[in-house]
Amino acid sequence: MKKNLLKFLKIFSLTLLVSCLIIVVALFSYIKLFNPLDELVYSENESDLNYTSDLDGDPSTDTPLEKAVKSSKRINVMVIGLEHTRTDTIMLASYDRDTKEGNIISIPRDTYIDRDGYLDGSAKRINAIYGSDGLEELINTVEKMFQIPIHKYVLVDYQAVIAGVNALGGVKVDIPIRMYYTDPYDNPPLVIDFQPGEKVLNGEEALKFLRFRKNNDGTGYPRMDLDRIAAQQNFVKQALKKILSFKLANLIRDVYPYVKTDFSLTELMALAVDALGFTPDKLDTIVLEGVAGDVNGASILYPNYEMAIEYTYKLYGLIE
Repeated sequence: MKKNLLKFLKIFSLTLLVSCLIIVVALFSYIKLFNPLDELVYSENESDLNYTSDLDGDPSTDTPLEKAVKSSKRINVMVIGLEHTRTDTIMLASYDRDTKEGNIISIPRDTYIDRDGYLDGSAKRINAIYGSDGLEELINTVEKMFQIPIHKYVLVDYQAVIAGVNALGGVKVDIPIRMYYTDPYDNPPLVIDFQPGEKVLNGEEALKFLRFRKNNDGTGYPRMDLDRIAAQQNFVKQALKKILSFKLANLIRDVYPYVKTDFSLTELMALAVDALGFTPDKLDTIVLEGVAGDVNGASILYPNYEMAIEYTYKLYGLIE
């Protein structure tokens, strides 16, 4: 599973694919409710990954969530797909090394974040944080939202998506709607042209499918970004099925050059070994819900924080 996870991680970390890819993602408690598991150690004597941390304070005062996080073998990873300076895809991937279960939480790009010092409505979207305040601040924001530590990150651009899909020999998807969008000012000029139905997409086609938001005439997904995320998650599941039949080492070799991550190649290989036993039916995907709104003329989505925390409790077995 580790191998599959690694492959999944690498290939899918690519921008939108990555949504599920690493399947091991999640949060890094910046909020200090518990100390972050900030050190990933690879043992040469064991094909295993060990997450360790120096825990401060009296364990007897830990909350149930803090205790669950400290005793868990979950690996939480943040997967970020870039579109120039903005994050086009933001996902939390969490993988339980004991149960071999993976979880992916997609965070809509228009999710509202109350950022001090920023008045422009578009600057209060979560996808604007990376460009202005950097990766660390984006990770901190997501950690606070879910109240759990993010152990690692995977940052990818469009080239990673293309390389990953081509390494798989293409991915079959069911295109839900007519897609036709052109942007002559993109570099190179962008042309998205798909008819509804099943189609095996190569790397460049997959990237266009994953980037699609709306048609030139304004039509598109009925629920806009939420349906776009659902399409991305379905793509990841289809790609994962194929990935599990490939040699992870080859996939990692093809995609790793396009990925920025604090995972070392050795750690990824170890994780791949640990992933043995993982199957697509053990992957759960959700989208963080919210309420649509407007801030200074910019469309935003007020996040459902209760849902975020509830999902965190489910990940760590505190509620059903």
